[in-house]
Amino acid sequence: MNFSQFARPLCLTGLLLASTGAFAELSPAGDWRVADGTATIRIHRCGGVWCGRVVSTITPAGKDIHNPDPRKRNRTVLGLEVLYGLRANGANDWAGYSYNAQDGQTYTISVSLQSAAALRVQGCVPGGGACGGETWTRVH
Repeated sequence: MNFSQFARPLCLTGLLLASTGAFAELSPAGDWRVADGTATIRIHRCGGVWCGRVVSTITPAGKDIHNPDPRKRNRTVLGLEVLYGLRANGANDWAGYSYNAQDGQTYTISVSLQSAAALRVQGCVPGGGACGGETWTRVH
């Protein structure tokens, strides 16, 4: 046997492994409808991390009235950055923070792609408080 007889199967195996890896790693980028359907969040790159902002609501956008900073309580929730600092925490999994305008709290969160169309968002109040989660659906 010569080198080319070994090289061809190795090249094919390498291509197969490389293509499998490319499909295994999905991106959170895009528009996601929250579980209750009231808002759509656009996840995007912001520097070296991922962020997400409110891009639409099914009712007229309200104000950020529960914000702990009184100067921010008159701003609209439309365009509000609600996910920030999301860093890779494994394959198809990110960890960071979420601001919830409904209660004015910031949560530590983990975000994981369950599939190309389903995003699991789980959060906890910092310092060991209550935790919860929901699944968001990709908007096409």
